[in-house]
Amino acid sequence: MKRPIQPNESSPDFFSTQVSQARRFYLNLKPSAKARLAVVCGGVEHCDTNYTISRRTFPFYSVEFVAAGSGHLKLNGTEHELQPGSVFSYGPNIRHEIATDSKQTLVKYFIDFFGVESVKILSAAGLKPGTAASVFPPREIVPLFDELIRNGRRGTAGTEEICVRLLEGLLLKVADARAPLPGQETLAFATYQHCREYIQRDFLRLRSVAQVANECHLDDTYLCRLFQRYDHQSPYRLLVRLKMNHAAERLQLPTAMVKQVAEESGFANQFHFSRVFKSVFGIPPRAMIKMR
Repeated sequence: MKRPIQPNESSPDFFSTQVSQARRFYLNLKPSAKARLAVVCGGVEHCDTNYTISRRTFPFYSVEFVAAGSGHLKLNGTEHELQPGSVFSYGPNIRHEIATDSKQTLVKYFIDFFGVESVKILSAAGLKPGTAASVFPPREIVPLFDELIRNGRRGTAGTEEICVRLLEGLLLKVADARAPLPGQETLAFATYQHCREYIQRDFLRLRSVAQVANECHLDDTYLCRLFQRYDHQSPYRLLVRLKMNHAAERLQLPTAMVKQVAEESGFANQFHFSRVFKSVFGIPPRAMIKMR
């Protein structure tokens, strides 16, 4: 077993030593109270079997994300189960307790930050201090944290500003990928997931929302309600966007023709295809061809 990491002179004293390995970065550990937003530190930690955290408060705002393992969380007295995809926040005067499962130890990312807009951007992401959520699919969040860590460790003149922008992008992604917590609306969300994945897999063949609903054994009105609840676009918009992204890629090929790409994308009428393409990208397909 690896020896627990020991704190060093540059490590903040709030970092736990109950980890088998960690990859961290530190920026400004004393940010200005007037700063709009400042990233303090962040990283990823592989927890030991005895990992526990219990704090009455914290000097900064923090977002933590579980990439692997399981555990338990208590935020201001409210208990949550931790599993891959769990994301939660805390900050000043937010009591929090975190513990890992001894058999499936937590691997979790974190980002600590401060500034007058901290609460605002957390609330906009549906993650105001002292709350927990879940994101789907979890794998889409990990690269954003890895990019934050990579840039945080570079130490260039632009590192602090880059990390702030990456934090804002990360929270936008959390808002976009939010899912119900385990046990909340599980069946409805599972149905939404199935339908979304069905559209993403078969979008070239599918022609309408009614067809999607029929093949997923749903009423099309209910399908639209599911997307209204869990997504930021209608099933039709998702279907069209996938078709048009495919069409834009095909039109970059030297031999591609508009009529051919329209048929491949499921449009019997070339002119209808052109209108939809322009509504999505702002230019007609022939203008895309000229951009080769």
